Amino acid sequence: MLDKDLLSIQEVRTKVEKAYQAWQKYRTFSQEQVDAIVERAAAAARANARRLAEMAVEETGYGNAKDKYIKNLLNCDWLPRRMRGMKTVGVLRELPEQKMVEIGVPVGVVAAILPTTNPTSTAMYKTLISLKAGNAVVISPHPRAHKCTCATAGILYKAAIEAGAPEEIIQCIDNATLEGTNALMRHERTGVILSTGGAGIVKAAYSSGKPAFGVGPGNVPVLVDTSADLEDAIPKIVTGKSFDYGTVCSSEQAIVAESSLRARILALLKSSRAYMCNDAQKDALGKMLVMPNWSINPQCVGQSPVKLAKMAGFEVPPETSILCAEIAGVGKQHPLSMEKLSPVLALLFVPDFSTAMDTCHALLKFGGLGHTAVIYATDDRIRQYGMRMPAMRVLVNTPAPQGSTGITTNVFPSMTLGCGAAAGNITSDNVGPQHLINIKRLSYVVRKPEEAFEMPLDINQAPAGPIPTEPAPIDRNTVVAAVERYLASRGMSVAGSAAGGPSCDSSCAAPATPVKQGVVASVSADVVDRFLARRAASEGKGEAAAGPGGRPT
Repeated sequence: MLDKDLLSIQEVRTKVEKAYQAWQKYRTFSQEQVDAIVERAAAAARANARRLAEMAVEETGYGNAKDKYIKNLLNCDWLPRRMRGMKTVGVLRELPEQKMVEIGVPVGVVAAILPTTNPTSTAMYKTLISLKAGNAVVISPHPRAHKCTCATAGILYKAAIEAGAPEEIIQCIDNATLEGTNALMRHERTGVILSTGGAGIVKAAYSSGKPAFGVGPGNVPVLVDTSADLEDAIPKIVTGKSFDYGTVCSSEQAIVAESSLRARILALLKSSRAYMCNDAQKDALGKMLVMPNWSINPQCVGQSPVKLAKMAGFEVPPETSILCAEIAGVGKQHPLSMEKLSPVLALLFVPDFSTAMDTCHALLKFGGLGHTAVIYATDDRIRQYGMRMPAMRVLVNTPAPQGSTGITTNVFPSMTLGCGAAAGNITSDNVGPQHLINIKRLSYVVRKPEEAFEMPLDINQAPAGPIPTEPAPIDRNTVVAAVERYLASRGMSVAGSAAGGPSCDSSCAAPATPVKQGVVASVSADVVDRFLARRAASEGKGEAAAGPGGRPT
């Protein structure tokens, strides 16, 4: 029996090489040929979108088929339509006024690391944007989602070949292991990594020595402002939180609102079939969801609210949409304030808008830095919130999963949502085919070197410039005068001093260099104060040592 890791590594080596050889042919294809292949592959995915969604739920046990079907449509329907007309290979732009031509250059083999929460939709997404960018792709499925992922890849591959793509242009690893995935990311033929999954695999991608796109976790706050249309906002929040049972990383994690809205928000949540947990149920949920190492219990990911409640030891109505729990703050003492990957929504009611902003900021810093934030409002507070939040997608009046992935907003349709430098990510964009190409620039001469600068190019004609000098010494007479003025202000006379001048005689030399009087006075005052304090302390010790009546104690 062969070791699984060795088998996986050997398969990776073989399939990367096949993909690379296929890319050698594909890189010569025109934009029209590439687009025809993408369209045919997307059409095949659309024809199988429902079946693949059902396969994903059956194999992984995460989420529900009706929402996974929508995720599939995002990537095989809306994404291809948004990519139509995008230039990704050959000449991208001609800029005659700049005498420059931009040329798209594919990166080669894309290593696509897939998650278990969104396997089929992510396979469609990463394959189609790779093909659109003129690249080959090697898919490494999550072991718990191997069948549905490779089935998706097979459908896309068959259609691509029918449209004229080179054989082996799409590869899927049949024996994926962690060691095999690491070998894929580090392979010399790998051009770029698209990594989706837990923090460990994303870190491994960035540590591989290859260009990588990996994203951070989401802990999405939703600020419901006093100006919001609550009858519109609350049902949308429930729609977003319940979508695929909370498996989308941009799913809502907490409502933050002013206390004056509490009664209305709770009533609207209940009318949207949300279940309000009591304190005991809240504590039970927190203990079940959050493990001692502060990761989410994998048995709870993407489960229905009814099942979650039962796992935690209580019952909820079968029609329950989400579970809600009021919490008092953000941080480890409040487990439900973190990302939950399930249909569980925290509620935080605060005194005012300023506190609401602070709370949303704290939620993002507690495991969601750079990802996504949401606000429901109709006034200028929207802009204030957007400017303040450390999130690269700030969504307005929309469910978070649908808005962040481009279904209800005009951000680019994507399953890889960059979180920017603050989260250790290379980009803050929704990743698309434009990130999987390099741009070559053909640039013609437009000026002589001397025409580019205002300064002379000849070093002998350059101005010498001022030479830095040492700080001027402080003159003794100036310090003496400042000290005497300060002592006088404290009611202490100095023998021999003249009004308005120092106690030295007229033979004292004048300062050689002007000195800022404010600086001298400040320094002098500090010196005198320290001297007087030490003298007072010394006198106090002498009196204490003498004791009452001046006798030693």
